[in-house]
Amino acid sequence: MSKLAGALDVRDHRFGAGAPFTVGIEEEYMLLDPESFDLVPGAERILETGRDGPYAGHIAPELFDSLVEFHTGVCSTVAEAADEIRRLRHYAVLAARDQRFRLGSAGTHPFSLFEDQRMMPRDRYRALIDELQYAGRRELIYGLHVHVGVDDPDRAIHVVNALRAHLCEFVALSANSPFWRGAPTGYASCRHMIFSAFPRSGPTPEFASFEEYATVIEQLVGSGCLEDYTRTWWDVRPHPRFGTVEVRAMDAVTRVDDTIALAAYVQSLVHHYATGPAGRCHPVIAEENKWRAARYGLDTTVSDTVTCGPVRLRDVIERTLATIAPSAAALGCESELGGIARILRNGNGASRQLEAFAATGDIRSVARDLAARTAA
Repeated sequence: MSKLAGALDVRDHRFGAGAPFTVGIEEEYMLLDPESFDLVPGAERILETGRDGPYAGHIAPELFDSLVEFHTGVCSTVAEAADEIRRLRHYAVLAARDQRFRLGSAGTHPFSLFEDQRMMPRDRYRALIDELQYAGRRELIYGLHVHVGVDDPDRAIHVVNALRAHLCEFVALSANSPFWRGAPTGYASCRHMIFSAFPRSGPTPEFASFEEYATVIEQLVGSGCLEDYTRTWWDVRPHPRFGTVEVRAMDAVTRVDDTIALAAYVQSLVHHYATGPAGRCHPVIAEENKWRAARYGLDTTVSDTVTCGPVRLRDVIERTLATIAPSAAALGCESELGGIARILRNGNGASRQLEAFAATGDIRSVARDLAARTAA
């Protein structure tokens, strides 16, 4: 693949350019027909009508015209990010309704087919599909991404390595994609199974330093394998242009309160590891634990990185909450972090989708319920 104009230099980083532990949130939404709740194209219209509005800088296209991203700016605290993501989602719901759509948020659409979706007319997406072919065409998935500012490039790599142990927690807490192409998949998050066909996805490789990471990326770019470092789609990655660690492992969640709780969980974990040491989770263990979380959700056991034996994933999350409590206190996000206990108590989005389907046996009722909860 040829290197495109505007490709990003991995060494032109902004780690330390701003305050540490700032927060940014990206949510990817589906656009739904208000009657059938099938996916419909309309992102181009949302972008066009919002071009001169107050949130013009917070809306972005994605691969398909039935998908639109809204993202916060750089926020000093999770509370500030929470206020902004609530405003953005409220605006997104109204903007969709103005175009006679409904908005939905989940890791996959319950029944729409990727073959029916129109690609956004952008050179970068044409290049992506030209390279990835079928794996790219079927990428009808939606994620929640959280960025946290880090003040040093080597510290960012240290945090990325440390967060490998927590992938299963991110996946289980956010799991919100039990259906694909109109059928239950048996997975709490089938989004991960779909995205695993992408190259450079899944758990982040181990890097000893930012220098090693930059050297590897430069070799791949120089040999024509990558346009730039943003073509790595690992579950957690450094983002040099923003000076952040970006956690990408989470499904798009339906309740905005869950988004805020997960942002606090990520920020507190980044703070914890940025200010202290981390144990090592072998990539094979991380991959297995992540798969079990995607398959079974919160109600599974994983291989414990502490005892090396089986442990309930719920207990791992409870232990993590205790571990990061001092960081949450230092960051002032204890209240928002409390939402993780609510997810443990009430279940994740996958459990709610399965309940909606069990109540009616109608897959369209699942999408209808997603739209109602997204707008609530």
